[in-house]
Amino acid sequence: IRRAARHGFELGMKQPFFYQLVDVLCQEMGQAYPELVKAKQAVIKALHQEEERFAETLEHGMKILDEVLVRLDDTVIPGETVFKLYDTYGFPVDLTADIAQNKGLTLDYEGFESAMEAQRNRARAANHFAVDYNDTITVETETKFTGYGTLEANACVVQLLSGGKVVDALSAGEEGILVLDKTPFYAESGGQTGDTGVLSHAGVKILVTDTQKQGSNVFLHHVKVARGNVKVGDELVAQVDAKERSEIESNHSATHLLHAALRQVLGAHVQQKGSLVDADRLRFDFSHSAPMTAAEMLEVERIVNAQIRQNYLVEADLMTIDAAQKRGAMALFGEKYGAEVRVLSMGGFSIELCGGTHVKRTGDIGLLKIVSEAGVASGIRRIEALTAAKALAWIQETDRQFMYIAELLKSKRENSAEKITQLLEKQRKLEKELTLLKSKAASAAGSDLTANAQLVSGVNVVAAQLDGADVKSLRDTVDQLKNKLGTAAIVLASVDGEKVRLVAGVSKDATDRIKAGALVSMVAQQVGGKGGGRPDMAQAGGTDPSNLLSALASVTDWVGQQLN
Repeated sequence: IRRAARHGFELGMKQPFFYQLVDVLCQEMGQAYPELVKAKQAVIKALHQEEERFAETLEHGMKILDEVLVRLDDTVIPGETVFKLYDTYGFPVDLTADIAQNKGLTLDYEGFESAMEAQRNRARAANHFAVDYNDTITVETETKFTGYGTLEANACVVQLLSGGKVVDALSAGEEGILVLDKTPFYAESGGQTGDTGVLSHAGVKILVTDTQKQGSNVFLHHVKVARGNVKVGDELVAQVDAKERSEIESNHSATHLLHAALRQVLGAHVQQKGSLVDADRLRFDFSHSAPMTAAEMLEVERIVNAQIRQNYLVEADLMTIDAAQKRGAMALFGEKYGAEVRVLSMGGFSIELCGGTHVKRTGDIGLLKIVSEAGVASGIRRIEALTAAKALAWIQETDRQFMYIAELLKSKRENSAEKITQLLEKQRKLEKELTLLKSKAASAAGSDLTANAQLVSGVNVVAAQLDGADVKSLRDTVDQLKNKLGTAAIVLASVDGEKVRLVAGVSKDATDRIKAGALVSMVAQQVGGKGGGRPDMAQAGGTDPSNLLSALASVTDWVGQQLN
């Protein structure tokens, strides 16, 4: 798509065009691919938006690349440059290669790969998981998961690992990974985080801080021995943290209702593209090309909470994948399914394939509150939401803040919005009045400064400090002085705390001899700053007000040197 867009761009097609081919595509291929016809409007919309986004990337990237090519002394574009175009400006490597080939150039692919690998290493270093031993363990037996129906089980230790090595025992204070023959601990999968809890027997207490999975049938318990010793062959009582599991299940079940509600409100094009479900919140990524409106979010929230109040029974059934699809079950993004799948249904409103743990009835979720919606990638939106007690706590805190705002406004809660609107309107009027007063003050100051102008080789020079003036007032005063003085070079300054504001102006008939940008830069350098602008108007800032008076005093001599 992007290569076609680039060629169109080179042929002078500055507006999106590729999406117009969808009609022809449906005519030619619609019979073989009926889903293409069903999704026609979604495809057109997605293509159109992709072209618009890429047009911005392309135009900016082409300018950057052209600047690089002008300075290039070789026939090879450096890998660092290719990586910068890709990483910073979103310019695809294959397009850079196409452009290079058309100009008889090549890319330093080795340098590009080195830069990419350096970035990957930085990302790995930033990850808080220093070492991941999950994939290095070889376990002969499988773990039987018993956690759908119970949070406690008697189990046998079949393997221990510490520091990436298989060990026979772990002692008090040591951390490691423990494998059981069976477990009620759910291992992280499908976006649901792993369970925590306790493993114990006489004189032994082991804290389970996380549960991960190796393959599909080995559960790895990340543990810290709090008391006693544990060795291979020990019998333990495994107990999942019931409160945390309940919170996770509320959030997980809510994602299913949320998915169904989003499809109902936004359309059947919505597909899950990722999720994270833990005890604190749920995060749900889905395909959609535009930000949700406030009305859409409220409607989704209303629908989900209506299903929660219906208190539907949450049922899980095992069946073949074909039977599940005939039943209308949705397969979720990124999941792999075997011959037999687990179908989770909630009152017929939501039917999905899912291996996670869930509430017994939708009413157990209590409440869902959407707290944010944002884009995370092209065509991918993300919702974050809270459920149960945490949703209620969020609403109560928001309500408390709203009550405090009403107190500050000295109004009733129901009148707060109107009161804020009135205050904003009053503020706008005051700002207009202030702007007018500043303009009048600038005009008066301009009249006073005119009398102080120094004539240098036919150019009227003014350099002065105006207390309390903002940048706009300085610019307005400069314009007024240029109009009154005719041929002129002017620098005006003001101080705000430790910040210096500078504006310079040069009449157009003098810009061939004096540049406003050079003038303001000369003053700015003396007050710890820099700046620039047009030949007739420029501005700058500084951080050293103590040198301002001497800097302004140097303007007349500097102008004289430029003129001579």
